[in-house]
Amino acid sequence: MLNVDGINAGYGRAMVLHDVSLKLKEGETVFIVGRNGAGKTTLLRTICGLMKPVQGTIDYRDENILGLAPEKLAQKGFRFVAQDKKVFSDLTVRGNIELAAYAAGEPISKAIEKVTSIYPDIKRFMDSKAGGLSGGQREILLIGRALIGDPRLFLIDEPTEGLAAIVIEDIFRILSRLKEDNVSALIVEQNLSVVSRLADRIFIMKEGKIIREISEKSEMADTLALESYL
Repeated sequence: MLNVDGINAGYGRAMVLHDVSLKLKEGETVFIVGRNGAGKTTLLRTICGLMKPVQGTIDYRDENILGLAPEKLAQKGFRFVAQDKKVFSDLTVRGNIELAAYAAGEPISKAIEKVTSIYPDIKRFMDSKAGGLSGGQREILLIGRALIGDPRLFLIDEPTEGLAAIVIEDIFRILSRLKEDNVSALIVEQNLSVVSRLADRIFIMKEGKIIREISEKSEMADTLALESYL
């Protein structure tokens, strides 16, 4: 589904990614694990078109998508959920969903149903300003909004960062739902409990390079061993 080959990218003259290559198959849930500053966020931003690499190729379903604008990639089914958990704070929760529905050309009733199906409690906040939600509720709203339209590939950056344990379990259930629905996902995550329970494969990043790919179930379940990469 996705083939990233030999990507070099950075900010100005400071290269962050060095010859990064990875593949994602249809329906896979793949995690990227590594210490802060390893280049994980830069990789997601490059794949979704927010950054242009200086070298390498990115193919999506056998189409070269390098240089396509993020909105064009969104039309092809890309969904990027950034790390900062930013919603449209001055709009209500309903307004946030309606805005996403309008952009995707989807009926508002269907969009609201998608969001409430993954987190029924959000019905209580429909007419509340999104800026007043907790960090976990904002993350759930962002993932829910990303379901609107025809998503085929999710790129999610640190979905559980800074969240309480009970909310992390909500995020886990939502990501599990995506997996059950055969949605392809590339996720940056530091919570190894979430990673080990959901991953089909794990890529380890260090200093802007992918240094290892893990696909054995026993290795992915060994969170103590995985901790050495954090």
